[in-house]
Amino acid sequence: MNSNSQVKFGSVIYDKLNALPMSSIERQAAINAMQDADAIVDAILWVTHKIEQIGASLFLKPGIKHN
Repeated sequence: MNSNSQVKFGSVIYDKLNALPMSSIERQAAINAMQDADAIVDAILWVTHKIEQIGASLFLKPGIKHN
C-alpha cells in the first residue's frame, strides 16, 4: 500500500479497510476502486474549474473585475 495514497485519502479509511475481514486481493481491489473514484472526482473538478475560467473570460467585460 502506498503511503502517499494513504495521506491523500486519509488514514481512517485505510484503517477501516485493514480492519475488515477480507482477502488481500479484495483489499487491493477496494483500494484501487477508491483511487479510481478519486481520480474521476479530480478530473471533474478540474473540468468544472476550467469551464468557470473560460466562462469568466468570455462573458466579463475587460473593465469589470470580480473577486
